[in-house]
Amino acid sequence: MSALLELEGVEVRFGAVKALDGVTFSVQPGTIHSVIGPNGAGKSTLLNVLSGVYRTKAGRVEFEGKDITRMRADRITRLGVGRAFQNIALSGDQTVQENLMLGRHALMKSGFVANGLRLPSAVREERVHLERVHEIADFLDLEPFLESPVGELSYGGQKRVEIARALAMEPKLLLLDEPVAGMNANEKRYVSSLLKVVLESLDVTILLVEHDMEMVMSISDQITVLDFGRSIADGVPKDIQEDPAVIGAYLGTPATKETP
Repeated sequence: MSALLELEGVEVRFGAVKALDGVTFSVQPGTIHSVIGPNGAGKSTLLNVLSGVYRTKAGRVEFEGKDITRMRADRITRLGVGRAFQNIALSGDQTVQENLMLGRHALMKSGFVANGLRLPSAVREERVHLERVHEIADFLDLEPFLESPVGELSYGGQKRVEIARALAMEPKLLLLDEPVAGMNANEKRYVSSLLKVVLESLDVTILLVEHDMEMVMSISDQITVLDFGRSIADGVPKDIQEDPAVIGAYLGTPATKETP
């Protein structure tokens, strides 16, 4: 099976600092692929590259066989890459429905003038998108809050809206940056279950950056580990847990092999 996403030798520099140093891995369709590593390992930088926010110094990124290395963020979104951010990027004064409709913007064909004049074609298109927004809200248990300002929701609720807005883009690949950060245990369990359902029911592949190792190990099909911008391990959860280089990176000790 061909990879949905492939990175080869990706390098990002900020001055003399290499934020990413030759990162190479692939994401298979229909999987939850997690990227983990200590603070400053380059995880968020990686997501910024994949979503078109940062440009690479070297290397190549392909999505569905298309080179997106230097593609604009809006074009990458239109290809089917959606992203939910670590810091909630929602308008708190707007309703949940209005925020989800913003996620549909890239899919709308009606222009600014047609929407402003409320032309019949624009009205019909808006109705179709609103129906889809209601379906997504219902899927994430947000239907009762569609008319509520996002700022009135709990922190966990706002994080769900952030995920819902990313799903409103109809992505083939969903990039999630620490989706359970700041959540309590019950909320974390809910989101873990939700991601599995998203994978199976919506046919959306997930690339997850997360610090919660219990969650990562329980839902991931494949894990890539970054340390100081380099990929130091790539494998299934069981292998990652036992990898000396990974243990060393998290504990801050050199990787050594056990002696008999």
